[in-house]
Order: sequence, then C-alpha cells, then structure tokens
Amino acid sequence: MMLPPGSAGAGAMLHVTHWLPAAAPKAVILLAHGYAEHAGRYAHVAKRLTDAGYAVYAVDHWGHGKSDGEGGYVPRFSAFTDGMAELLTLVEVNHPGAPRLLLGHSMGGLIATLFLIDRQDAFVAAALSGPAIVPGAPPSRFTVWISRFLSRFFPRLGVLALDPNGVSRDPAVVAAYLADPLVYTGKIGARLGKEFMDAMAAAQAGAPKITLPILLQHGDHDSLASVAGSHYLFDHVASTDKRLEIYPGLFHEIYNEPERDAVLDDLIGWFDAHVPRP
Repeated sequence: MMLPPGSAGAGAMLHVTHWLPAAAPKAVILLAHGYAEHAGRYAHVAKRLTDAGYAVYAVDHWGHGKSDGEGGYVPRFSAFTDGMAELLTLVEVNHPGAPRLLLGHSMGGLIATLFLIDRQDAFVAAALSGPAIVPGAPPSRFTVWISRFLSRFFPRLGVLALDPNGVSRDPAVVAAYLADPLVYTGKIGARLGKEFMDAMAAAQAGAPKITLPILLQHGDHDSLASVAGSHYLFDHVASTDKRLEIYPGLFHEIYNEPERDAVLDDLIGWFDAHVPRP
C-alpha cells in the first residue's frame, strides 16, 4: 500500500497485515498500533478477534515495522493518519458493505482520535487502549519553544527515550519487545516530539466533535501514556454511548498484561454490542 501524492510521506510503501475469521466477518476492525512497534505484535489480539468473527486489518505506520520511513522521525503527523485513510480504502474495497470498527493503542489511540474527528462516519464504534492524548506533565513555555526550535533546525535529533519496562508487568513481554528487530528502541526525534504535542492539542480541541460510541481502556499504572488522556476524552467527547474502563495495577500495554484475557473480553463485548445484526 502506498501513500498518495500530497501526503506527508508521499510515495512511501506501507506494510499491511490482515487476519480473517473462518467464515464471512461480521465486521472489520481497523487497528492502529502504538509508537515504535508494529502490527505483528497484535497477532494474539487478532486471534481473539477472529475467533469472535471479526476481520482485522492493520498497517505499520510510516517509519515503523516493515514500512518505509525513519524510526523516531516523521515529516508531519499526518503521515500516520494518511496511512489509516489508505487502509480504510483497502478495507472498503475488500469488504464492501461490512460494518467497520476502529481500534487504536497508545500513539495509535491518538491517531485514531484524529481520524475519528474527520472520518467517524466510516465506523459503527471505536475502542482506544491507553491513548496518548495528554502529556504526563504540561510542557512549560520554554519546552514548547525549544521543541519547535529543534524540530525546525535539528529534526532528527534524539530528545526522549521510552522506558521499555513500562510496557508490561510480564518480563517475557518486555524481553520479547526488546528482542524484536522490528521494534524501534532509539530516541524520539525532535520533529516527531513536536508533531506529537501538536497532535495531542488537536485531539483535545477536536474531541467534542466525536459522537461515535467509544470505549476507553487504560491501566492506572501506565507510565508511558497518561491515564489522564482517557479521562479527558471521556469527559469531552460528545458521544452519548461511551464507556471508561480503568484497570487497577495494569501497565501500558493492557492487551499484554497477565490480565489480558479479561481486558480483551471487555473489548470484544463492546464490539459485539455495537455491530449491527445481519
């Protein structure tokens, strides 16, 4: 799949992964993965979803996994949302008339939020896992200024490293994350950091435009994406059908925690309740 002319990453080839159920899918889920990872890390999530009758389509974002681009850098955040737009077109071609659902984790939750602001009519419901909507601490005016300066003059300069131990309480998950050659373990570049902050601000400002049924799931011990982001969305989206699930003690990747089965039960139950009956 290629990003079209006019997009931030025009001409870049994006890698698509899809999982299909044994019979015709009752709905198609578009999955937006998180920062530094790739769609392949969701195979176990897709297995639960396909067993429940759903098809799952995911794209490795620009600069992630098997897609073109540079790790830790992005020309503009729209390279990510443009990739989701192309994925939506692919799903519309492959599954015409099928109901569609949107699922995003972490940075993918931010991407999904921005996508919903413009394209929520394409979906019947959405679910966000640990969405990165609000910074852990409000940036100072100096931090904002220096981030914009570095973004302009030193866009690839590494400015922030994520702690992989915040991914999960399961040591095996952390070890697999660190050993995965498709996971980017370098620093976030200055341009991506600035684009990330701007995207958070846009998501906060646009949240009241969202009226779609939405599920928000977050671990209350998440050190990588503030749980305040899920609270913010729950308080500000205009959806009358919305649900906030905060899981005590869970870290960032709630679908990779020891309690993953119960968390995925909540997700599948939400989707089942919002897919139109044939």
